[in-house]
Amino acid sequence: MRSPTASAAGAAALALVLAAGACTVPGGSADTLRVLAGSEIADLEPLLEEVSERTGVTVELDYTGTLDGLARVAGGDTDGYDAVWFGSNRYLHLDGGGRTAVHTETPVMVSPVVLGVTGSRADELGWTGGAEVTWADVSRAVAEEGLTYGMTHPGASNSGFSALIGVASALADTGTALESRDVERVRPELEEFFGGQEVTAGSSGWLSEAFERRAREGRPVDGLINYESVLLSLNASGALEEPLALVHPADGAVTADYPLTLLADPSEDAVSAYGRLVEDLLSGPTQQRIADDTWRRPVSPDAVLRAQVPPLVELPFPAHRQVVDDLVADYVGVLRRPARTVYVLDVSGSMEGERIRELRSALVALTGADGGSLARRTQAFQEREEITLLPFATEPGEPRTFVMEPGSADAVAEDVAEEVRSLEADGETATYDALREAYALLEGGSGDHLTSVVLMTDGEVNLGSDLEDFRLSLEGLSPEAAAAPVFTVLFGDSDESEMSSVAEVTGGRVFDAREQDLEQIFREIRGYQ
Repeated sequence: MRSPTASAAGAAALALVLAAGACTVPGGSADTLRVLAGSEIADLEPLLEEVSERTGVTVELDYTGTLDGLARVAGGDTDGYDAVWFGSNRYLHLDGGGRTAVHTETPVMVSPVVLGVTGSRADELGWTGGAEVTWADVSRAVAEEGLTYGMTHPGASNSGFSALIGVASALADTGTALESRDVERVRPELEEFFGGQEVTAGSSGWLSEAFERRAREGRPVDGLINYESVLLSLNASGALEEPLALVHPADGAVTADYPLTLLADPSEDAVSAYGRLVEDLLSGPTQQRIADDTWRRPVSPDAVLRAQVPPLVELPFPAHRQVVDDLVADYVGVLRRPARTVYVLDVSGSMEGERIRELRSALVALTGADGGSLARRTQAFQEREEITLLPFATEPGEPRTFVMEPGSADAVAEDVAEEVRSLEADGETATYDALREAYALLEGGSGDHLTSVVLMTDGEVNLGSDLEDFRLSLEGLSPEAAAAPVFTVLFGDSDESEMSSVAEVTGGRVFDAREQDLEQIFREIRGYQ
């Protein structure tokens, strides 16, 4: 059984086969339900094994980013799948093709996207003891009290997407579905609100891990905007020295209801398997297991969540897709703090040929929106962003930094593409020397950007500094520069253990492009920048 490596922008090439052929249904036949899912469903894997034993339904899960997956459904790109399972289908229902792609959907569990704040900070802000807090209060705390938090990228993760919709709807305060004019009216408040975001991520789970790590290393942020279930689970884990106080805004939240969705024109076998699977998932005992194991609210009255949580107050979801698309585009291009990324690119001799061509193609694809899905448009380089290309081989090459200034971003993007196309392969592999140079480039930044390093290499380090040299070099950096994570990309013959160590040392993560498309991996990393 293999776990998903990421969720974000493209379909992961990983499949989980649960209890494959281990049991039969009455009558002696076994059924399989092939499901395209968000990676947040992965925590149900142990439970689904047990459900399979009881029902005879084998579940095969392929993981992908939420918005990317929903776009595939709306576009009819679901060959080979019987069902989909994401945090919500609301965005899907805004699209005509999405609505017709659904045969049946069944909510299985519930979790609102709310705010968790460290207990001491919540006390300082007067947000404990049953205090009524609104999203506008949170925005004022960012502006006046310096409140900081982490949130996932709305173009990659449903929790960030839901948070963005919820905050915009609450600040607009119309009591009805959000319209474009409402977003325009509250844009200054939204900019103020997202000025407090200091940590981003492509998945809710990794965001939780990053929050815990920063607290442990003395670089804490005040809180997290995430699923209620993730916040409760983080508290229950004992990993935090100071537990989070959960703030359920009085004006409401956008809630994930995790609908297991059978796609249109299903086979009789798929209908039968779906029915048996849903019947078990909604049963009292299984619902209680879901509540106990995942901290999500059950949908059955026969099960209860151990934690004391208030009743749900649901904010209205936009009625038009264009409103949602424009809001997410605004977040990436205007509202949030811009990204500053150093791309450390292996151009040693082993990259010659197809590998260097694939690297060029993958990076050039990020230099402009391709008119595709919302997820793909948000994965392109954006206005206000700083991109540094640092090729390396025997030694670090000459870095080139590009600033995507509003009004000239298209021309700058073409300059980036031209620089990428000029990359040539030759020499040895001095990876750690290049990483040290990358961090030196991040020194002296203004602090207004969300910084990170992306390392792509196809081989083992065979020249220059080693991992310990690199680790020691981080200690001499400013806290701001040293906080930048390294997202390592396994490619070709790169050393998995070594690249995992780099990610661990810096608080980054590993992405595997050895069996997946490199362009898709780069797009997936965009959700973490």
